[in-house]
Amino acid sequence: MRNLVFDAVLVLVATAMAVGAMLLVRRRAPHGSYFHDGDRAAGVFGVLATGFAVLLGFVVFLAFTSYDSARSGAETEALLVAQQVETAELFASPQREELMGQLVCYARSVVGVQWDRMEDGTLGEQRNPWAVEMFRTLRTVEPSTASEQSAYDLWLSQRQDRETARNDRVHGAVGVIPTPLWVVLFFTSGLIVLYMLFFADSGERATVQALLMGTVVSVLTSMLLLLNLLNNPFHDGVGGLQPVAMERSLQVIDEEVTDIGFDEALPCDDRGNALG
Repeated sequence: MRNLVFDAVLVLVATAMAVGAMLLVRRRAPHGSYFHDGDRAAGVFGVLATGFAVLLGFVVFLAFTSYDSARSGAETEALLVAQQVETAELFASPQREELMGQLVCYARSVVGVQWDRMEDGTLGEQRNPWAVEMFRTLRTVEPSTASEQSAYDLWLSQRQDRETARNDRVHGAVGVIPTPLWVVLFFTSGLIVLYMLFFADSGERATVQALLMGTVVSVLTSMLLLLNLLNNPFHDGVGGLQPVAMERSLQVIDEEVTDIGFDEALPCDDRGNALG
């Protein structure tokens, strides 16, 4: 809610500044605006606005695709973690207990430390440390029965799918809109606002001139804020992605391990940090 209020205030401030500039220019503007040929000016503005709209539509599609990929990746990763707990139950002791505990710690790390670092933009290429621990434990597994061999093969497949889903989630944290594209978007937006000032007309009512400029600037500002939200999907505000899926998987895992009588001490705290 906090980010939504901030964005709304930002739109209002930008719109108010643009309207103020329009009314200021209007005081000395000639009747009929600065353009002697209104049709020609409107045609040029149409080309400028169309080019911006096409570019904006492409960027919104790109950003939304990344946003949706991060969301679906987080959900798939959470589902696979819950499934791997069931797979781990088919292994023999002590690897069964070790893998189940490490899976719980993996999920806690995603919800806690890992998610905070994604929101801060500091995760980088760092792997989940519990994924490394699970791989080390898996290397000690020696399947001796058909069910253990089947579980071993299934685990490897689920591990690969989980890492792919995690990459989709992490990829959304770094943003997909490059800096040059942001520069072009802001430059084009500035040109549109500047061009709008030349439509200032002292012979037209101030409310009409304010509405003319205000609607354009409010739409431009809102769209740029929307792009920023889609390009940075991990935050606490409205529309931000939260670890809801992994939290739900943790609840499911807790129920499963309770049903099977798992009472081993976990090697991590509530946020997924290793103990000791």
